[in-house]
Amino acid sequence: MSLDILSDVLRGTRLRGAVFFYLSFGQRWATGAPAASEIAAAVLPGSEHVMEYHVLTRGAGWVAIAGQSPVRLSAGDIVMFPHGDAHVLSSAPGLQPQLIDVDWFMAHRNDDRPIPINDLGSGLTIGTPAEDAETSVVCGFLGCDLRPFNPLIANLPPIMHLPAGEDGQWIIDTLQQAVRASCQRRPGSEVVLERISEMLFVHAVRRYLDALSEQSNGWLAGLRDRHLGRALALLHEAPAEAWTVDELGRRVGLSRSALHERFTELIGQPPMQYLTQWRMQVASKLLCNSKDTIASIALEVGYESEAAFARAFKRSVGTPPAAWRRQRS
Repeated sequence: MSLDILSDVLRGTRLRGAVFFYLSFGQRWATGAPAASEIAAAVLPGSEHVMEYHVLTRGAGWVAIAGQSPVRLSAGDIVMFPHGDAHVLSSAPGLQPQLIDVDWFMAHRNDDRPIPINDLGSGLTIGTPAEDAETSVVCGFLGCDLRPFNPLIANLPPIMHLPAGEDGQWIIDTLQQAVRASCQRRPGSEVVLERISEMLFVHAVRRYLDALSEQSNGWLAGLRDRHLGRALALLHEAPAEAWTVDELGRRVGLSRSALHERFTELIGQPPMQYLTQWRMQVASKLLCNSKDTIASIALEVGYESEAAFARAFKRSVGTPPAAWRRQRS
């Protein structure tokens, strides 16, 4: 049930992936990446929100973001930055990094990807991947929409470290093979890397969801809750239904007050407010992906009049539905 809701959200937020770098390092190294929002136009133009990830395919290292303790990385580990924070990758904590600045990203935005970058002791250079590297890292980006409603991203931590595990080893192996093929400029390899990046993100979120403690709050924790998981599934399956808290509570086996209190405490907002936001997300997808009239879309997401829907949509995203459709087209 939970994974169905997760898939529902991911399908509606235009998840896109790209592998940008294949990094090869010597014994002592440190490189810094700017905030993803600063380089979004270069790495994933058109994406509203950009996240970065790294997969350590050989060796070991450390990763750090401001205000948090450095994290040790080993071969096969995945590290993601869901909020796009600036960060430093290094062979040891505390080393002064060589920064890859925004201008560099813009200058190389049209280069064939992944761009092989080596730092074997004499600074960063572009070239073929170093076969004798102590440490190798695949560096990629993921883009998605935050508006009208993306409950997933806000519920992820600033840094997600996923130690190597057998359950995801096939993704790592496939990624490595695809990177090698792409570095050899084999046809279609860049598209393969894009799809693998997206799979990697879903895999990471699933592992994070599985590891949440019983005391966790938030949308992801709500997916695992017996009553709220069912309530969320009902709202996602039938957003146009004339839901009330009473009816939703009856369907999941909770009183009206118990459902309202539990939903608000765990999800962070009342159930009917969540329903409105999800309706706007469904509507935005229909506006972008169909030629249906705004009046028919209004009915499809539970509004009896086009005017009421237009007011709700503008309150949610700041733009009337017709203007949103024009912008996104």
